[in-house]
Amino acid sequence: MVQGGPGTGKTVAALHRAAYLLYTHRRALERKGVLVIGPNPTFLRYISQVLPSLGETDVVLRTLGDLYPGVTATETADPAAVIKGDVRMVEVLRRAVRNLQRVPKADITVNADGVPIPLRREAILRARDRARGLGRPHNVARKLFVAELLAELARAEARVLDRPLEEEDIPDTRARLGDAPGVLATVDSLWPQLTPQQALAALYCDGNALQAAAASVLSSPERALLTAHADPSAWTVADVPLLDELAELLGFDNSEQRAARRALRREQELEAKYAAEVLQITGIADLGMVDAETLASWNRDTGPILTTAERAEADRTWAYGHVIIDEAQELSAMAWRMVARRVPSRSMTVVGDVAQTGSPAGTRSWKAVLDPFARGRWREERLTVNYRTPAEIMAVAAQVLATVAPDERPPESVRSEGLPPRALGGPAGSLVASVAAAARADLAEIGGPDGGRLAVIVPDARIAEVVAALPEAIPGDRPESLESPAALLTVTQAKGLEFDRVVLADPAGIMAQSANGGHDLYVAITRATHRLTVVHEGDIPAPLRSLGGD
Repeated sequence: MVQGGPGTGKTVAALHRAAYLLYTHRRALERKGVLVIGPNPTFLRYISQVLPSLGETDVVLRTLGDLYPGVTATETADPAAVIKGDVRMVEVLRRAVRNLQRVPKADITVNADGVPIPLRREAILRARDRARGLGRPHNVARKLFVAELLAELARAEARVLDRPLEEEDIPDTRARLGDAPGVLATVDSLWPQLTPQQALAALYCDGNALQAAAASVLSSPERALLTAHADPSAWTVADVPLLDELAELLGFDNSEQRAARRALRREQELEAKYAAEVLQITGIADLGMVDAETLASWNRDTGPILTTAERAEADRTWAYGHVIIDEAQELSAMAWRMVARRVPSRSMTVVGDVAQTGSPAGTRSWKAVLDPFARGRWREERLTVNYRTPAEIMAVAAQVLATVAPDERPPESVRSEGLPPRALGGPAGSLVASVAAAARADLAEIGGPDGGRLAVIVPDARIAEVVAALPEAIPGDRPESLESPAALLTVTQAKGLEFDRVVLADPAGIMAQSANGGHDLYVAITRATHRLTVVHEGDIPAPLRSLGGD
């Protein structure tokens, strides 16, 4: 665990360690791959340019929002993020899944192709308890529940129709009943097969289901916040660890895939046997030029050959050889559980700075988040020298840090630019025009694509209006923003990056946009390697008053 303030080289340390491990443990990591988790797509685009230059290609780059296959979540502004990131959600989700395994309060009647068949509550309860007794995930255990229920229905149908049912007839009768729409509907109502997305959407949208699962775990205001800010049509980053947790609880019935793999192996064995006979008949076997398996494989359609990275990123259960997490302070307790599943060996390089935690659900203590997964098996290294931020800018950042995290010490800058940061103030309504003017002035001084890069950092809510006023700045959600002379970024998009110049717009808005807005302001101030311009309207926030203003 590498703890270090802005500009101390945390990312460089992580990438060098990745390169070192890929070199020294080449065989193991070629098979398992390395997962790199970064704070935003812009940062990962930068990383993708660095690792290939080192000759490393067995690497999967992901943000937390796309770590669950099939889901790409980019929205970080989630009012319920703290609740969704709380480890108490493990118990809520566990209860929610168990509550899907229903037993009616009385006997029921099942319509099997027009034949009403009574189904005793006692039989349903017995089938449920037997399936639960397997200790397997919900969707996997469902197979036993369905088999038990269909066997009971087969016997009940025989009684209704007053015809004998031999034990050897039960499998065929069970298969026939399993295709009846009424039977299928009953089974699904008692023990549905669900995807994690379906289960989480149902929990969010059904107040009774959430009440039953969370009544003694979450407070009433917390449950209300969870349902008020849940949109199953647009998952947020905070939802992704919950989907991953549900995937563990639900599981999936892969019996058909296992059967297909067995059939494929049997087919390949027969092909190899046939190839051996061909080699023997032709006399080629005596020459030792080719073996039977190789000859069989020449005529086998194996499909496209996937790299380790391609196979790993498509498989949620893939166990990586090593995981690197940059800006790790942003991970919630639930996110740490999701990451830990990807690396059972706990071979990890974790870099971050608790003073830069922007997410309200993020980290306050490395011990608190790492001990549950690797107690006694992790160590912390501290970086205290800032190579990026000039002393003039760092002095201002230190004042912000003293306000929001007085127990944290800022890193010591080793260089000075002789160029103090400046503040440009104006009346209400002047901000956007002032930001555009300041940015254009910086671009003119930079004087071309090789003269440096500019970042305009603004509150999330003001991106659209600054885009309209300053089309020269490329928004951070576009790939070309990294190569452009000017990038327009939110604080989240700027994490982990550095620029020659920064125009910081509306510091009060940045501080107000979240519970950790002061930490966001600290991050934004420390992105510049040469010059910082702060543009504000009205009074400048107290931590920045030393800047004065025009």
